[in-house]
Amino acid sequence: MSLLIEAVVFLTCAVLAVPLFSRFGLGSILGYLTAGMLIGPYLLGLISDVEAALHFGEFGVVLLLFLIGLELSPTRLWSLRRPVFLIGGGQFIFTSIALTGLAWAFAVALPTAILIGTTLSLSSTAVASQLLAEKGQLANRHGRVALSVLLFQDMAVIPLLAVVPLLGTAPMTSGGLSDVFVATAVIIGIIVFGRYLIEPLFDLVANWGDHEVFTAASLLLVVGTAALMDLVGVSMALGGFLAGVLFADSHHRNAVIADIEPFKGLLMGVFFIAIGMSVDLGLIIEKPLLVLLLSALLIGTKSAILYLLGRLGRLAPLQAIRFTASLGQGGEFAFVIFSAALIVGVVNQPLVDLMILVVTISMILTPVLFLLADRIVEHFSPPAGTTVSKTETGDKFDDQQSAVIIAGFGRMGQIVARALRLSGTHFTALDNDLEQISFVSRFGDKAFFGDATRPQILRAAGAAHAKVFVICVHDVAVSIQIAELIRSQFPNLYLVARVRNRHHAYRMREIGVHRVIRETFAGSLDMAEAVLTQTGHAPSQAEDLMRRFKLHDEMLLESQYAIRDNEAALIESSRAASREFRRLIGEDRKAETEND
Repeated sequence: MSLLIEAVVFLTCAVLAVPLFSRFGLGSILGYLTAGMLIGPYLLGLISDVEAALHFGEFGVVLLLFLIGLELSPTRLWSLRRPVFLIGGGQFIFTSIALTGLAWAFAVALPTAILIGTTLSLSSTAVASQLLAEKGQLANRHGRVALSVLLFQDMAVIPLLAVVPLLGTAPMTSGGLSDVFVATAVIIGIIVFGRYLIEPLFDLVANWGDHEVFTAASLLLVVGTAALMDLVGVSMALGGFLAGVLFADSHHRNAVIADIEPFKGLLMGVFFIAIGMSVDLGLIIEKPLLVLLLSALLIGTKSAILYLLGRLGRLAPLQAIRFTASLGQGGEFAFVIFSAALIVGVVNQPLVDLMILVVTISMILTPVLFLLADRIVEHFSPPAGTTVSKTETGDKFDDQQSAVIIAGFGRMGQIVARALRLSGTHFTALDNDLEQISFVSRFGDKAFFGDATRPQILRAAGAAHAKVFVICVHDVAVSIQIAELIRSQFPNLYLVARVRNRHHAYRMREIGVHRVIRETFAGSLDMAEAVLTQTGHAPSQAEDLMRRFKLHDEMLLESQYAIRDNEAALIESSRAASREFRRLIGEDRKAETEND
């Protein structure tokens, strides 16, 4: 089958299966897995090269870990060191011991039992991260602890792959230790490169290249890091995560998220479809009881240990249930480790087929278990209005979701941002002028490079969760384009827009902008007040006059909106309003004179 036809098959599966399963609340992952089993070699046989699809789809896991890394700055990652090493390390050790004992109980040789126990102790980064992300639980406390365990497991893959040759009957080589040193040197090199060179290089690309070049640079960052890690035998997913963490504090972060997100979604779909295709349905029919028993033992053993560690890690009971449901399966690294073990003679082919089938079934069952955990949590959660502890509700990361997004970080945008900062209001600023962003960032303002006319950038900036969107863009056409995009894509956002003149204000009102601010109006009133004060008016009188003039002009702007397209009516309305204002001022002065 040609590559083009295979692409059509994959895309058709995604378009049909995912909406159907999501409609019934089963999630996209189960839809992908079921579609993979349907088109795989054991049913319809539309695609036979499962291994090629699996390797191609693994890059989706790399992109997923990269995007997760972008949410974790080095400072925040350091704050996770306790759950990474204590809970993550404890889970790996205790689960490995328990599963090794079970394998030994099934009369498996001790070296093979050790390999099976340590390999099956690893959970699926792809399944767990995707489920937590779909449910919006990555930032919750149980989501953070789950991510910490996954990070430790990804790091544990490196020594596991190095130890596999030592367990086998094939001739041992002395390259294991040197490979570890090479891998360590590469990781240090990536950290140094990310710390000092990535930001300047992306600055150059943003200044000299167009949007397509910037997208290519974003993909090159992830692909290059993953390829380098894979070259030295390290997990590509861990390389993607490391690149994301190093890029988390960059002002290009939102633009990179917008570029990477579509590729991640498609490749993750390919990965899960390939997992479904790898299910050996013939082996299930041949040994159904054994397969089901081993799958139940794997999920049950891991779940018991995970729940206990979650409670010891100060997770509330309901949080521990979700934490357990997300990590109770086997992981995708089992495919890699068992394949390496087969080469050196630690395991035979029938045992590898059985273990891979058990891991795959556990991954397929995870969305169902996660759904069951949600039902349990919903049933036992306190009713609305009940006061619960912070631990019980699942506290978020310390840095809150920005309530305000400011598009355009020139002089007007900076003033708005400074006022918000003084009030303690969180905001995200967007501007496509890299020089301006770099300058402002040096003074402590949180600003990101990005074009606010792109829906992906707005989503990456958090427009779906923000409350207010402020348009401070100087260009009239661009501000109108942003306003139209916001009203169509994020209709619940309250829109405040800078406008240049009355015609610009009328156009923004037509779009649905809630509040328009004329850029020179307030400054002109202050200037007029200063002139009146210096020409004999008392300061209080000048201030009152400008206050009344502002109110009058805003009312006039509102009333003229209905006749904005009728030039003659606008002129007459302005003349009538001017006469009325002068009449009111005259009456007030006459009343003041009589009182004196």
